[in-house]
Amino acid sequence: MTIVNFILHIDHHLIEIVNQFGSWTYLIIFGIIFIETGLVIFPFLPGDSLIFAASSMAVNPKYNLNIWLIYLAVVLAAVLGDACNYEIGARSVTAGEKYSWFNKLLNQKNRLAAEQFFNRHGPITIVIGRFIPFIRTFVPFISGGSKMHYGKFAIYNIVGGIIWSGIFTIIGAIFGNIPFVKDNFSLLILAIILISVLPILLVTLKKHYTQKKEPH
Repeated sequence: MTIVNFILHIDHHLIEIVNQFGSWTYLIIFGIIFIETGLVIFPFLPGDSLIFAASSMAVNPKYNLNIWLIYLAVVLAAVLGDACNYEIGARSVTAGEKYSWFNKLLNQKNRLAAEQFFNRHGPITIVIGRFIPFIRTFVPFISGGSKMHYGKFAIYNIVGGIIWSGIFTIIGAIFGNIPFVKDNFSLLILAIILISVLPILLVTLKKHYTQKKEPH
């Protein structure tokens, strides 16, 4: 099973997880979200789609999932994950060359895109970045590396985690069990991903267009 298959068909895989692990599903959801947001080398794990799928299952009685426990697991994972990622970023800079091997594991293109996004929008990026795959994994890392005051980071982190988790939980609960959505779930996941990355694509295109217009 590839990661792409897992993301595009996460509804089916989540059903298998619920059937096999029961109440441990909450911990598995916590773990996936925590790793995606907390370990900067795993930005490809599902976030939005996982919350959406889990929430849609929670409002379906046959799966025996509690939507409030899902929301709590996701919020805690998102906030604690970003806090962990902040520390990784701060320590990697403090230690300097000691962690040079770690930087080789990072996707530098995604890291630079997140850094540009962060520099452009400032601390609010911690909230906005939650809604953009890859960016949400690198932003807390960059926040720690840039020595942002942790208290300031924590406020944006908590607010962003609550909003991000809440929006996708509500969307999943409302729309997840509509027959058309269930029958076209993979296409919906692709749409969520494309809409999520649209802001960073617009920023990149604008920067490219501006550089072409500048005289050499």
